[in-house]
Formats: sequence, structure tokens, C-alpha cells
Amino acid sequence: MSILARFQTLFAQPALREGLRDMRAVSLGIAAWGLVTGVAMVKSGLSVQLALAISLFVFAGSAQLAVLPLIAAGAPLWLILGTAFCVNLRFVVFSAQMRPYFEHLPRLRRLAYGYLIGDLNQVLMIRRHPHPTSDPQQAHYFLGVSLTNWIAWQIPSILGILLAQHIPSSWGLAFAGTLALLGIVLSLLADRTIAAVIVVASALSALLFWLPLRLNLVAAIIGALIVGMAWEAWSQRQLASSGGLLDGTKP
Repeated sequence: MSILARFQTLFAQPALREGLRDMRAVSLGIAAWGLVTGVAMVKSGLSVQLALAISLFVFAGSAQLAVLPLIAAGAPLWLILGTAFCVNLRFVVFSAQMRPYFEHLPRLRRLAYGYLIGDLNQVLMIRRHPHPTSDPQQAHYFLGVSLTNWIAWQIPSILGILLAQHIPSSWGLAFAGTLALLGIVLSLLADRTIAAVIVVASALSALLFWLPLRLNLVAAIIGALIVGMAWEAWSQRQLASSGGLLDGTKP
């Protein structure tokens, strides 16, 4: 079987497609943070070549962001490596959790899956398949969420690296951070309750902008909490009366 035919067979697997769909729901937020990290690496003084290498081979956004201030300050190598090691210690736990799922697979595939492990695809995998078996559908699902996660991170990260020099210095990272927060907010709008909370908080914050001491933010938070709790209470009453699930609530 040719390589192309193998890829076609692999991507025809229902479990892999399911993983692609599940991770796609949160990929906008991942992409935004990837863009932020790419811009931050170059703005911190790294060369484009080194930033690309870190993005592709390190592939750990929290560690990348944690060591950037140290690199910019000229910290010793042992401190930079130690910081990245401490930040990434959670992946030891993640790998131990994944071992029962993949211990029957060849070593090279296990190493590839280890490289792809991330926070969100780990959570989705455990939630979808809480009990590890040797069923190949579990590995296919993990590959689906992991490939989506990798692509959603790497493409914006690389774009951020390549375009960082064209972003005015006066914007700083606040501009990229705004894009990241916007991406996360947009990825949450599929849930009606959260969407209502976001709309109320945004509206109150804008309408009460004239308040001193940024009290508009306090009012927005309080208003959003009231709307969220009221919506949840109403949804629970509807659920209890109808015996079904209302769109926008969680079972």
C-alpha cells in the first residue's frame, strides 16, 4: 500500500474524524495563543531561525513563554533549561496517564504520540475514552485531536514569527494578547449560557465606561454573574419539567 493510500485510509477512520471535530471547537483559542507566542519570541530578541526551531521542536507554549524573559535578560543556560523543565513536569504525568492506551504500539509511534501530547488533547482523550483498551479507535481519536491541536498551534505560531517584525513596536504584545483573548472568547460562543454572559459583560463594561476607578469592570462582572446564575436556574427548571436537555446547558 502506498503512503498516500495509507493516509487516505487513516483519515477515513470515524474515530480520527471525531477527534478532529472535538478539537476544532477550541482550536481558535489555541491559534490565538500560538500567534502570541510566535510574536513574543521574535520581539524578545530571538532570531527567526531559532524561533522557528523552538516552535517546531519544543512545542510547549507555556515553557516557551516562561523562558522568554530569561533569554531576553541573558540568564544562564542552566536556569533557562531548569525553568522549562519545571514548567513541563506535568507532561510526565500526562505520559504516565497515556501509557495504558499506547503501550501495545511500536516504540516510534509511542514517541510520536508523546511529542503530540498537550493539555487540551489530553483532557479530550481522557473524557472520550476514560478506560484504556487496545482498541485502535482510541489511538485514532487521540491522533485526530492531537493533529488538530498541532496544526492550530504551529501555523499561527509560524505566522507570528515571520510577521513579528512588521508589527509596530508601539503595539507591543498587548495587541497580540488582545487577539488571543478575542480568539478564546469567540471559541466559547457556541454555548448559549456563556454567550449570554459574554454579551452582558461586554455591554455593561462599554455602557458604564464613564465610571471612575474602572468600576465598569466590577459592574460588568456582577451583572454577568447574575445573568449566568439566572440562566442556569431557568435551564434547570426547564430540564426538570421537560425531562430533556436544553441547548446551552450541560448534563
